[in-house]
Amino acid sequence: MKITALLENTTKRPDMSTEHGLSLYIETAGHKILFDMGQTELFSENAAALGIDLEAVDLAVLSHGHYDHGGGLARFLEINRKAPVYLSRYAFEPHYNGTEKYIGLDTALAGHDRLIFTEGTTFLAEGAALYSCSEKKQKHFPGNFGLTKLENDVFLPEDFRHEQYLLLEENHKKILFSGCSHRGIMDIADWFCPDVLIGGFHFSKLPPGDALKSYAEYLNKFPTEYYTCHCTGEKQFQYMKNYMDRLHGLSCGETIYV
Repeated sequence: MKITALLENTTKRPDMSTEHGLSLYIETAGHKILFDMGQTELFSENAAALGIDLEAVDLAVLSHGHYDHGGGLARFLEINRKAPVYLSRYAFEPHYNGTEKYIGLDTALAGHDRLIFTEGTTFLAEGAALYSCSEKKQKHFPGNFGLTKLENDVFLPEDFRHEQYLLLEENHKKILFSGCSHRGIMDIADWFCPDVLIGGFHFSKLPPGDALKSYAEYLNKFPTEYYTCHCTGEKQFQYMKNYMDRLHGLSCGETIYV
């Protein structure tokens, strides 16, 4: 399986543009998948620079309803005229950072005929499925870090019910994709115990210290290879590497094979 980061906060390549966001292009034996679309059109510009044809994508997934993962949705629907886009039925709910900054999706797109709304478990194809894990117990929830949702004109702590995870199984390996792991990366690792886990850990607001050390040590108990990016935080990533044997970074324009 081949995974290329079309968009991430950082890059080692001068020909790549970056922003706070995430977009991954995935090639399996049978499918070409787009996982998230960043916050602007940059993911498509980077794809073109990398020689990746987004018109050939046959299915797309939106990990959750935040602008830095779904802001490029309109651009993808314009470029690609065939691929269905799978997103949570809760993705278009009004999501905020605190009570001032709207961080949700463009609700004008909610009625697009290629959007497929999911809940619970959704099987996409052989060896490919989406999971909301809404029925799972959260034992290690690190907190919502001030993120909220607007419900009946009242701001409530975000419960991240709009988040979903893509599990691909190929060559006897389980590869899990998690956009931001808002519901807690420790629990997500526990729920799936994948061979490979790719995505953000949402630790960028958590200062290096005892709590982050304990999280890293917990994750290190699993035999998983971790490729992290985006909302993990650069300082946090470097700190966690002291306590994790199989932690790798993934930057914009980089390709990995798993």
